Amino acid sequence: MWDRFLGHLAARRGWRMWVTAVGLGALAALALPPVHLVPVLLVAVPGLLVMAGAGGWRLAFWVGFAWGWGFFAAGLYWITHAILTEVDRFWWLVPIAVPALALPLAVFVAAPTALAVRVRAGWPRVLVFAGGFVLFELLRGWVFTGFPWNLLGTVWAFGALPVQGAAWVGVHGLSLATVLVAATPLLGWRAMAGGAAVVAGFALFGVLRLWPAEPAPQPVGILIVQGNVAQEVKWREESRIPILRRYIEGTREAALAALRDLPEDHGLVVIWPETAVPFLLADDPEVRQLVAGALPQRAMLLTGTVRAERGSDGRARRVFNSLVAIDPAGAVRGVADKVHLVPFGEYMPLSGLLPIRLVQGGMDFTPGESLRTVRAGWVPPFGGLICYEVIFPAQVVPAERPAWLVNVTNDAWFGISAGPWQHLAAARLRAVEEGLPLARAAQTGVSAVFDARGREVARTELGETGVLQALLPAAREATPFARLGLVTPITFAFGVLALGWWLGRRTPRAGRGAERLTAL
Repeated sequence: MWDRFLGHLAARRGWRMWVTAVGLGALAALALPPVHLVPVLLVAVPGLLVMAGAGGWRLAFWVGFAWGWGFFAAGLYWITHAILTEVDRFWWLVPIAVPALALPLAVFVAAPTALAVRVRAGWPRVLVFAGGFVLFELLRGWVFTGFPWNLLGTVWAFGALPVQGAAWVGVHGLSLATVLVAATPLLGWRAMAGGAAVVAGFALFGVLRLWPAEPAPQPVGILIVQGNVAQEVKWREESRIPILRRYIEGTREAALAALRDLPEDHGLVVIWPETAVPFLLADDPEVRQLVAGALPQRAMLLTGTVRAERGSDGRARRVFNSLVAIDPAGAVRGVADKVHLVPFGEYMPLSGLLPIRLVQGGMDFTPGESLRTVRAGWVPPFGGLICYEVIFPAQVVPAERPAWLVNVTNDAWFGISAGPWQHLAAARLRAVEEGLPLARAAQTGVSAVFDARGREVARTELGETGVLQALLPAAREATPFARLGLVTPITFAFGVLALGWWLGRRTPRAGRGAERLTAL
C-alpha cells in the first residue's frame, strides 16, 4: 500500500504535481510549533524525494521549490497580522506579503533537492538530501542578514526532554536527525526501525540529562509584567499615558508582594517587554522617576525602550532598540542595544531604492556594535536579546559569558497566531544550547522562564494581561555546543552529504532490495 502511494506521487504530472508538492510542504508545516504534529514528516519528506526523483535535477529543483514554498507560506502565515495593524496604509500587501517572502526561502529547499537527485535513489539520495538540507538551513541563517526562523529541529521543542541533544549538536543537529528519520519510509522496515531507535536514543539522552537534580536557584526573584497592549493602539497619542499607567500599576503591587515572599537576601528583577511603554525612557528622566516609583528598594527594572542619541541641536541623530536597567532612584544602570535588526521592520534594505517604507517613524534604527554582557548593580550579569535576536543559534551569548539571558519582545505584531509560539520554541532551544537560564518578557505573550536545560519554570498564556513570578534558575557549565558553536552541525552535515555522494557514485550491489532502491 505504501509503495503504491509513493508510485502514485511519482506518476503525478502537470499542475497536479505542483499542487501536490505545495500541499506536502504545507503538510510538513504542521510539525512546527504550536501544532508539533511531527509524524506528518514521514509522509511529507518521502513524498518530496519521490516526486523529485521522477525526472532530472531541473525538475527536482522546481519540485523542491514548490514544496519549500508551501512549507514557508504555511509556517509564516502569521506575518500577515503585522500588516493588518496598519491595513489602511498597506492593504495591498495583505495577499502578497507571505507568498512573496516564501519565494526566496523556497530556494533553500529546492537546492538540496536538486543536489540529491544527482545520486542514485535509496540511502545515497537520502543522505545527500539530509546533509544538503541542513547546510542550506545553516546558510539561511546568514544570507541577507539571516532568517533562521522555523528551523526543522524546532519541531521537537514541545518539551525539554526531546531537545536535550541540542546541548551537543544544536538545533541544526536536530534538523539533520529529523530529516534522516523522516525519510526512512523510503528505505524499508529495517530503516524505519533504525529511525525509531534514533528517536528513542535522543529520548534516553534527554532523560539522562534531565535526571540530576537542578541546582539551587540564584538569589534573585523574577517578575515579568505582560501588559497585553495591542500593536494597533500602542503608538497612538491618546494611548501613551494609559499604557504607562498599566505597567506602573501592574508592577507596584506585584513587586511588593513578590518581595514579601522572597528571603531578605534576595533581590527582585522586574522585566518589561520590548518597547513596553511609548516613551524614550533612557532619555526622559521625568518618566523614569514615575517608573521608579513602582520599584521597591530591592528591585531593578529591565525594560525594552527606544533610545536616541541627539546632536547639539537636540534632534535625534540615531535611534536604537534597547534594553535598559533602571534602579529605584530612576537612574539608568545598564544598556544593551539590539544588534540584529529586522529588515523592513526596523530598517529598510536598499534605502532610497524601494518605493515603499514599512518602518514606523522617520528614520531607521541603528544596530548596536556587538552583544555585550550587562552589569547592572547587584543583578547577576546578563545577556540581552531583543525580539528575534533569540532565533539565531550560536549568536546569542556575548564573549564574556553571562549568568543568564533576558529576551524582551513585542509579539503583539502577530496577534493570536502561531508566531509567538514559534518564537517561544526558539527561546527554549537557546537555553538548552547554551546551558543558560532564559527569562522572556513578551508584550502580549508568551512570556516564560526556562532553566538552563530548557525546562519551563513558569509561563503566561498568549493574549492575557498579568504577571509571572519565579526564582532565577542557576546557570550550568558551557555545553559542548556553547564551546564549539556551529562547527559541530556543519561537520555532521558535510559528513552525511559526503558519505551519500560517495555511496551514490558506487555501483549498487545486486540482491534483495536493489529493485526497491532503484524504484525509489
